[in-house]
Amino acid sequence: MNITERNSVVVRFSGDSGDGMQLAGNIFSTVSATVGNSISTFPDYPADIRAPQGSLTGVSGFQVHIGAEQVYTPGDLCDVLVAMNAAALKTQYRYAKPDAAIIIDTDSFGSKDLEKAQFKSEDYLGEMGIDPDRVIACPLTTMVKTCLEDTGMDIKSINKCRNMFALGLVCWLFDRDLSVAFNFLKDKFAKKPAIAEANIKVIQAGYDYGHNTHSSVANVYRIETKNKVPGRYMDITGNKATAYGFIAAAEKAGLKLFLGSYPITPATDVLHELSKHKSLGVTTVQCEDEISGCASSVGASFAGALAVTSTSGPGMCLKSEAMNLAVIMELPLVILDVQRGGPATGLPTKSEQTDLLQALFGRNGESPIPVIAATSPTDCFDAAYEASKMALEHMTPVILLTDAFVANGSGAFRLPDLSKYPAINPPYVPEELRGEWTPYMRKEDGTRYWAVPGRVGFEHILGGLEKDDKTGAISTNPENHDLMTRKRAQKIANIPVPDLEVLGDKDDADLLIVGFGGTYGHLRAAMEEMRNAGKKVAMAHLRNINPLPKNTAEVLRKYPKVVVAEQNMGQLAGWLRMKIDGFCPEQYNEVKGQPFKVTELTKAFNSIINK
Repeated sequence: MNITERNSVVVRFSGDSGDGMQLAGNIFSTVSATVGNSISTFPDYPADIRAPQGSLTGVSGFQVHIGAEQVYTPGDLCDVLVAMNAAALKTQYRYAKPDAAIIIDTDSFGSKDLEKAQFKSEDYLGEMGIDPDRVIACPLTTMVKTCLEDTGMDIKSINKCRNMFALGLVCWLFDRDLSVAFNFLKDKFAKKPAIAEANIKVIQAGYDYGHNTHSSVANVYRIETKNKVPGRYMDITGNKATAYGFIAAAEKAGLKLFLGSYPITPATDVLHELSKHKSLGVTTVQCEDEISGCASSVGASFAGALAVTSTSGPGMCLKSEAMNLAVIMELPLVILDVQRGGPATGLPTKSEQTDLLQALFGRNGESPIPVIAATSPTDCFDAAYEASKMALEHMTPVILLTDAFVANGSGAFRLPDLSKYPAINPPYVPEELRGEWTPYMRKEDGTRYWAVPGRVGFEHILGGLEKDDKTGAISTNPENHDLMTRKRAQKIANIPVPDLEVLGDKDDADLLIVGFGGTYGHLRAAMEEMRNAGKKVAMAHLRNINPLPKNTAEVLRKYPKVVVAEQNMGQLAGWLRMKIDGFCPEQYNEVKGQPFKVTELTKAFNSIINK
């Protein structure tokens, strides 16, 4: 067997929604992360509950980029494409490199399969211009049936194991250790050991098929991790990392964690994950609608918990009234918005950055709320921790923006040492203020003191009507309302956030690339590619959007050309124009429901430099 070392490789699994492509991709990601490879993943699945089998609209994909060094994106195009049926090949081949190896299940390329996939002839490879020498064509379904014929499983259950054969073959192609995959399956099917054993048997069969046939399509590739950092690693999705970040913040603050939520794609996994951790002091409530999910969290916050509510774009609209209740009551609350394609129901399983202005302004009245945007699946942990710390220490709701790409994607996550994370110190009203304290008494930085119910002498009432600054009683006095409005705004403006960092050619760049949130990896990869080609390029990526870092204007005015790149029609660019006098950047905008492509970014950015 000839083993060739590669620095990175991209694999895309594709098939019907019921073919288990997400599971196969997740296991391959876990295997790679466990050995220390850097990974970035992109699950790409339809919004249909279950499209007709073999149809073009029902194809589900999972792309993973693994690297010996840091990888920032799931890759524009794949080196290996797994196509479990004709429809998958037809729709997913456009994501493959010209020299990509293609694994197909020939049992799923019959006449009816080709007809459903709208092929015009039996020569489907020729029709698509695919070189047969690049194709690993095997009767995968037949081999799985043979492998499991003595298990007593019914044919439907046997067919569900087809994805594991493809996974085994891919593991052989990249010299992966199967023991991690075996352990993953044993844990996943702990209550169904027969299913676990069947899947393990099929993975081994797929691996052995590759080993025994020594396919002529490609060598076996090995991706050796460079610059290893000691520690325990796991493959983690953004939603799971977000959930863990909330748990860590609650533990650090010594509080119970409460999540009030209504299920909505693609945020529901946070509710699912947190519901598993009652033993860690987590309470989850699946409410009847979005506003009750948020309102229940406001109540939990008043009672002294770290309160969180989770949703996606449509739910943000519905939560806005209850969010504003937290604004005027000045209570800590984290609102997680996992952005998806819109407007309305839009593209439920696709990713955009189109909720930014809603996060900044989507409430009645003057209602400033801090906004933080996570930059990657693994960064979701730190972003959730930071949002919780900010909410608790400054007595304000905080909006945490992720998106479907970040939330469903995954990365290699080094388990953190919580002792190294900053302390979280809520501004509890001190005992010496007993007898003097009123509900809107503030610290020097403008933060309202927090009087948790149960403390004798600190009983109080809060509500949605404007309150007097001195007494906390209901007030319609115009001067008082103006004063309270300004104090709430100034409190947010006073929140300290880290300076905006510039990467790349920060001293002499011809172009500064600016973005926010989940586009970080693609913009970083585009910058590095352009610098490798000899261009002077820098990058500044915003994680704190409100308040902006104090040096934002200084940074953005320093460079001769600035481009703001975002997956919307220019919302961040508009916010920066509003906050920085005379700032007129170039813009790069896409609203496709798909991640940026690095090749398209570099082409556009080079065009701006050459203007």
